[in-house]
Parts: sequence; structure tokens; C-alpha cells
Amino acid sequence: MSYQKTLIFAHRGIPVRLPENSLAGFQYTIDHSADGIEFDVHLTKDRVPVVIHDERVDRTTDGNGFIKDYQFDELKKFELANGQAIPSLKGFLKLVENEPIRLNLEFKTDLFHYENIEAIVMEMVKKTNLKYPVIYSSFYLNSLRTCYQIDKDGQYCFLTPKYVHNAHHFMKVNHLAGLHLKHYQKLANTTERIWTVDDPLEEKKLLKKHVAGIFTNNFQKAAEILSE
Repeated sequence: MSYQKTLIFAHRGIPVRLPENSLAGFQYTIDHSADGIEFDVHLTKDRVPVVIHDERVDRTTDGNGFIKDYQFDELKKFELANGQAIPSLKGFLKLVENEPIRLNLEFKTDLFHYENIEAIVMEMVKKTNLKYPVIYSSFYLNSLRTCYQIDKDGQYCFLTPKYVHNAHHFMKVNHLAGLHLKHYQKLANTTERIWTVDDPLEEKKLLKKHVAGIFTNNFQKAAEILSE
């Protein structure tokens, strides 16, 4: 019986070493051959997609307030812990263009649904020369439904901390390619990726179950476990 290889996704880069969702962190994942990068996208007031996790800048920069209330030029003035600016999606895509690394783009639309974010982002991705098709994920199902209307051939994955009932039917009716779950669920013939796993024992268990992917804050450590 052949099993799929579990892919290790660098969750927001490598937060154990470098600021999360920073270009330095993403460059590190490329330089050290991570299987994939997981990153988050919001829209500024002037509709520029930026790579940051929270709806506010307070936790990860020296600024404060909501991303949606700032023009991109204003947002650029805030610094991450390493002095870098919040990356634009354009800058991120330039960094990963032609690199042999998979991308998991999370639409952060579960608190605010930024108007037209899906079309803006997917158009930028389409113009970038990437080695692998982008995996799009969100906690907000309507974002993924919108993506499907834009491109029926895309890979859309629903993020949830909850148990998914009638998973195969749920995926079929919502045109999902996979589920991104907080806890493993026994599902046959399903692309299942688990977040966010940093405990080596938990990683070992998931690797034995041959899940499609693991999101982790330390992809190098997880890769060591995988190679054991």
C-alpha cells in the first residue's frame, strides 16, 4: 500500500527564529527547503493585499490599529521586531516566484470580509510564475465559495477547529479540495492538513497517520522527525 508523503508547512514562516509573516522568515524557509509556506492576507484601506495574521497591527509591529483603516503607504512605516515592514503580497510573491515551495494562502476574512479580496489576490497570483498551484484556505466558507466562482479549478480548503460531520458531502457541495483541521479526524481518501502542531509526539502520531500536511512554527524540527 502506498502512502502520501506528509508535507511540512512553515506556519507564518519560522516564528521560533524570525518574526512571523516577515520577508526574512519566508526567505529562511526557502533557503532551508521547507515543503511549503503558510501565510495570511488582509486588505489595506486602498485595497493593497498585505501579509499579516491579525486584523490589527498591535501584536506584531510597533504600530496600532486595524489594517483596514490604513493606506498601504501608512502601513509601511510600522516595523516588525526585526525592523522590516509588513510585506505586501506583491513583495511576497516576488520572493517566492520560481522557487520550489508550495504556498498556502489564508484569506483572513472571518472577522472582516474585505470586499473583492478574493479577485484582487487571485489575479496577482495568476500573474506570478509559481512552481505549484496555490492552496487557498479560510475559516470563512463564503470566501472559498467566491474563489470557486472565480476559478473552478483551484484548490480550496476549509479551516475549522470543529469536527466536520458528513465530511465528504460537505466537501463536495462546497467544492473543497481538502480540510485544514485543528484536530485529526479519521477520513478516508481526504486531503487533511492539521494546524498548528509543534509537539514532537503529536507530529509523530500525525506522520504515522499519513496526513497530507502539518502546519508548524518550526518546520526544521518537524522535518527531522519526518526523516527519522
